[in-house]
Amino acid sequence: MGKRDFPTRMRQDHRVKPSPFGYAAPATVEEALAVLAQVGDDAKVLAGGQSLLPILNMRLAAPAHLVDVNRLRELAYVRAEEGGVRVGALARHVDVERSVPAYDALPLLRQALQLVAHPVIRNRGTTVGSLAHADPSGEMTAVLALTGGSVVAARRGSTRTVAAADFFLGPLESALEPGELAVSAFFPSFPARTGTTFLEVARRHGDYAVCGLAAAVTLAADGTVTAARASYISVGGTPVVIDFTELLAGSAPDESGWHAAGELARQQVEPEADIHASADYRRHLVGVLTRRALGEAAGRAA
Repeated sequence: MGKRDFPTRMRQDHRVKPSPFGYAAPATVEEALAVLAQVGDDAKVLAGGQSLLPILNMRLAAPAHLVDVNRLRELAYVRAEEGGVRVGALARHVDVERSVPAYDALPLLRQALQLVAHPVIRNRGTTVGSLAHADPSGEMTAVLALTGGSVVAARRGSTRTVAAADFFLGPLESALEPGELAVSAFFPSFPARTGTTFLEVARRHGDYAVCGLAAAVTLAADGTVTAARASYISVGGTPVVIDFTELLAGSAPDESGWHAAGELARQQVEPEADIHASADYRRHLVGVLTRRALGEAAGRAA
């Protein structure tokens, strides 16, 4: 494919906030991958744009090319599959949030998405795009990490599947390589008798969380705990997953167990201070939210 084989134009108006960039709007996945192969690591992919555009406006990123994938309607799907939910790269947050099959298979998706920004953002932002953005305060990163999900990355001529544990490398840094496009994400379902929840503390509803977590608790037929895990945001450069199963397995779901889990979580996280909260306050929130979330999840499992 030559340079003129895809729709493109160069922004030259220096009065706009972003730096000038080349623009391509491919019509198919194959064309998008060809464009990305051509422009390499000088490109950013535009889907919902709710995270990318502010970064461009503040010139925290200055890509030479912008590849707009909004015409790739073949990727605008939400499907309940065997073992979980698959979300295409063009599925908006609101599509996932409102999908009944997705909720039936994995209620945690809706529980988390209801806390993502505001409805106007969810109407445009994409779930896979938020994963690719790899914001350590992003709710969907915690969901992918807790479920042990994965992201499918495609490049011209090949695809690969990247597990959640390997996908988030650092703040705003994913495992996507130059020339790759995240085409879908898979969120595995939990076993039967598992309850889930997502809790967070923010200055205002819709703001980035000062601390938040997704939690899952599985109960046996006799009501005792068989598994318990949580995934935390805003307390590290990537989602922090803590498994409480060894601590809680075989015990009744009660406040003493949740308190012990909260103390364990406080000891394992290493949050940093910023203008929104001190490290000690974030660590305190980890303990409080862990107790609340595990109790709430266990209640739903019962």
